[in-house]
Amino acid sequence: MSDLTHFDEEGASRMVDVGDKAVTSRTAIAESFVTMLPETQKLILDRQISKGDVLEIARIAGIMATKKTADLIPLCHPLSLNSVRLDFEPLNETTIRIESTVKVDGKTGVEMEALTAVSVAALTIYDMCKAVDRAMSLGPTRLVEKSGGKSGHYIRTAD
Repeated sequence: MSDLTHFDEEGASRMVDVGDKAVTSRTAIAESFVTMLPETQKLILDRQISKGDVLEIARIAGIMATKKTADLIPLCHPLSLNSVRLDFEPLNETTIRIESTVKVDGKTGVEMEALTAVSVAALTIYDMCKAVDRAMSLGPTRLVEKSGGKSGHYIRTAD
């Protein structure tokens, strides 16, 4: 189990010790997708959902979620984030792509924060629109790119 950093030699869970790691600029980009009926997407884009502006509420929810990642995922380190950005892009008449970009100057990466942001944003879209479309689906949710730190630069090359 020594290749899995969140387990010690005996297999016990642990928070990775980052005390001796150098502080570097780190960025992570993640994406998720929400698929819905065309009528639902039109309501979202026209800001006609009775609960409010769905994408702006989802953006705020995703940003807030990044700041709570260490509370949600047991072995994540609490981080002082430099910035969080969420963007929404209609891909076609039934799918909205959500992308988060999270940055930090720190000893550990922000992949989990970026993934948490898009996950919670997608859940927020579902929550705000479920009254008109319970058949919406979420995902896939995935890391698109990360930079900084010892493991270097990663760019997703396949769907």
